[in-house]
Amino acid sequence: MTSTDRSTWGPASSAVSDSWGVPLAALGIFATCYYVGYVVSNAAGGLLTDWLGSRVVLGTSMLAAGALMTVFGSTTSIPLGLVVQGLVGLFAGVEFAAGMKLITTWHPPHEIGMASGIFMTATSLGTVIANAVVPTLIVHAGWGAAYHTFGVTTMVLAVLCAIFVRNGNVQARQGKRALPDVRPLARNKDLLLLGIAGFGGLWGTYGFVTWSNTLMIKGSHISPVDAGIVVVIFSATAVAVKPLMGWITDRLGLGMRLPIIAILLLFTATLLVFGALHSYTAFLVVAPVLGIAAYAYSPLTAAMIPKLSGDRLAGSAAGAVNAVWQLGSVLVPAAVGPVFHATGSFYAAFALLAVGPLLGAVVLLGVRNDRPSPGRPAEPVTAAGR
Repeated sequence: MTSTDRSTWGPASSAVSDSWGVPLAALGIFATCYYVGYVVSNAAGGLLTDWLGSRVVLGTSMLAAGALMTVFGSTTSIPLGLVVQGLVGLFAGVEFAAGMKLITTWHPPHEIGMASGIFMTATSLGTVIANAVVPTLIVHAGWGAAYHTFGVTTMVLAVLCAIFVRNGNVQARQGKRALPDVRPLARNKDLLLLGIAGFGGLWGTYGFVTWSNTLMIKGSHISPVDAGIVVVIFSATAVAVKPLMGWITDRLGLGMRLPIIAILLLFTATLLVFGALHSYTAFLVVAPVLGIAAYAYSPLTAAMIPKLSGDRLAGSAAGAVNAVWQLGSVLVPAAVGPVFHATGSFYAAFALLAVGPLLGAVVLLGVRNDRPSPGRPAEPVTAAGR
């Protein structure tokens, strides 16, 4: 649901621009404010998850994020809107660390890939739901109705999480809760490189999610509803490919690194192809391939985190690494707008997006082989243990 909240800005941004008189080049600042809050809470949220448990963190943060979504839907002030977007991101940002902590404690290592794939369908499902629902809500009730609808739904789910989600066995074994010692994470070079690789991947993924609607509307004169359909197809493919990719890598036992590199290189190529297109039909044809490439790496990068950090610090590691990943989401919305505004080139905008996954593929070459030895899972590696 928090992914749906985050994805609402993409299809709603053009209507907000018309309503508030915000110029095209400045639209990305709203998404950037969201991701600034998101990154800050990721850095601290993982620590809170290891300390307080996922149930408390999930219920509290989602309740606040949903309430702030409804506030944004009634906002008429641009400065207040920027602040509220940042606060929504601040409370939504802990969900990844809390979820990965639960997956690590609920499942054995050989199932983490598929479990992560199922969990990570959230990001693509959120985009599908937002692009399928928001354009219609805007036509019939205005853009504010979308934020009100999703905000209330998020608050309902927050209550359900607080009641029904159970913390994992690691939390129970630790007994009395205390702040974890996260210093080993700072010495783990592989986690840092994984963070940079994910930064590049999300630069491409969320740059597309944030800007594709507006770029197709303004750059190729596609209708808002048609642009939404393209993004729905783009994201819907990931609903199947994420758990499938996790399942395949779990069964093959070949590690995550090489499959991620291959996917990021495919992502780079398909972004460049998409940027060269101009017709609605061509967008529809390429969208599913681009969707596979844009999302298939994410469950694998997520599954690598506990393999490199160990179970005890899985929440803190997930939060810290995802904070680095999401810097791509912070920077890319503000970068694409000025490039498109200055050049008027649809292709130039997508060439800028393609730089991210290419960087990610190159950086992953420096990460150690995470393939487990026969008969035992891979052990986390720190600088002290090299």
